[in-house]
Amino acid sequence: MKKTIKVVHRTCAILAFLTIACFFTSTLISELFASQQAVATVKSVISYAVWGLIPLMAITGATGAKMAPHAKMGVGPIGRKKKRMPIIAINGLVILLPAALYLNSLSSQGDFGSTFYTIQAIELIAGAVNLTLMALNLRDVLSMKKSV
Repeated sequence: MKKTIKVVHRTCAILAFLTIACFFTSTLISELFASQQAVATVKSVISYAVWGLIPLMAITGATGAKMAPHAKMGVGPIGRKKKRMPIIAINGLVILLPAALYLNSLSSQGDFGSTFYTIQAIELIAGAVNLTLMALNLRDVLSMKKSV
């Protein structure tokens, strides 16, 4: 059972990281090199795909908590991961999800004004923060494997 939880945790964490990285890179590439129609398509795809990301993040958090219920927040590699996860979750639910939905709405109407680009900048910053925090979580796991 413990091995299954570990595999589910690892799989969901990797898929979540790759999904966010895909959202981030597709946004950057479309904004820098593609037409507004392509940007609108990217925003539309993200607004649908984000509903698959949410369960991945929830499963990652739940399985992580199950594997290390007594880890102290901020202490050791697991504690550092435990400290980062609420930031990742709040960032995702309070900034990234609403931004994705709002940007999709604006772009589907062809509204690429200052509001769109302001929200887009906020979304990219929040996405970069989550990718960084998730990469730090991965680093901490790899450091544990090296020391074992």
